[in-house]
Amino acid sequence: MSVELLHQVRLIDPTAGTDRIVDVLLDHGHVRSIEPHITPPPEATIIEGQGKILGPGLVDLYSTVGEPGHEERETLESIAQAAAVGGFMQINLLPNTTPAIDNPAQVQWMNARRPKACESLPEVAFWGALTLDTAGIQMCEFAELASGVVGFGDGKAIALGLLRRILEYTQTRSKPLLLWMWDNALAGKGTMRDGVEALTFGLPGVSAMAETVPLAALLELLRDPSVPFPQVPIHLMRITTARSIDLIHQAKSDGLPITASTTWLHLLFDSRDLSGYDPSLRLPAPLGSQRDRLALIAGIKSGVIDAIAVDHRAYTYEEKTVAFGEAPTGAIGLEFALPMLWQGLVETGHLSAVELWRSLSLNPMQCLGHTSSESWVLFDPKETWIVTKDALNGRSFNTHLLGQTVTGRVVKSWRY
Repeated sequence: MSVELLHQVRLIDPTAGTDRIVDVLLDHGHVRSIEPHITPPPEATIIEGQGKILGPGLVDLYSTVGEPGHEERETLESIAQAAAVGGFMQINLLPNTTPAIDNPAQVQWMNARRPKACESLPEVAFWGALTLDTAGIQMCEFAELASGVVGFGDGKAIALGLLRRILEYTQTRSKPLLLWMWDNALAGKGTMRDGVEALTFGLPGVSAMAETVPLAALLELLRDPSVPFPQVPIHLMRITTARSIDLIHQAKSDGLPITASTTWLHLLFDSRDLSGYDPSLRLPAPLGSQRDRLALIAGIKSGVIDAIAVDHRAYTYEEKTVAFGEAPTGAIGLEFALPMLWQGLVETGHLSAVELWRSLSLNPMQCLGHTSSESWVLFDPKETWIVTKDALNGRSFNTHLLGQTVTGRVVKSWRY
């Protein structure tokens, strides 16, 4: 990698909020100049950028890797390769491995095993567990874990009483807490969002209250003036309901230290899309109603929802190829989240290019307490490719897109 001139590329800058056609001169990944027209220096390699998009490297707030414990699903190397192909130049992996990332030795092992970040591979970082073995029973020793993780979060539901103790114990910490507000008792044995579609498809429903009740309780806990909770940053993951949007909007207006994210699948699909009973669309938080989906999109536009996460979860063919109600929850998505979101939200006018890119790059970094991503990706929104087992870079292919044509592909990346 040396001096390169991207000629007449569409540059999306989520920090400045600009979207324009320019020439961009890069020197070993660093931007040397951005002008309407640049005369290339003799040593520069010319890259024709017409019809292509240049933006900061994408950041995924939370996904799951199989290594260690389930390398047949996904390894650190394979998930890094999949992320790079999709334009994600930093991925932050949940601690629910086997064994879990709940002690300094495991943090050290994971950091030693992760692929080294380079021009073609993302930075791989890890969340430390909130509870031992992510079992939701006993708190971890946060002070011992803090130096090697981006923050703390099980990626699972945690009882409110234990969560209160965690908030008290972490009052001197500055790293974010990643919380999934979910009530397994209220969810029961449901497999899709409660409503007309659940009745039509004959599947047991999950009330939206499985999300909104624990969320409302947490927000009331943070408002309690009798408890000196710190301003530790809290990130609310897997937000899926319209009512949650209202609750988070009010909480942010009240000054509570929270950010929030939803997943790419919840922005593009809703409960009507489960008519085919595809087990790859059975997710940890079920797809919502059409009203929920539209509220989530509006939440991205208004800033109530800060970021879009991939929540990539790989499973083997044998694990996922079962009846819908018996399938483990989760789907892969790092390789095609960007093109699917571009076609489904930007090309349709639901979001601007800047709004989408901000929610996939700048805002996730800010949710982690950082300011910028030290990378660039070049995206061709018109290139088409077919999602096949051979075309995917991960070890698993649990996606409803298998065999379908996707429009849009990342063609190059830079790290500086």
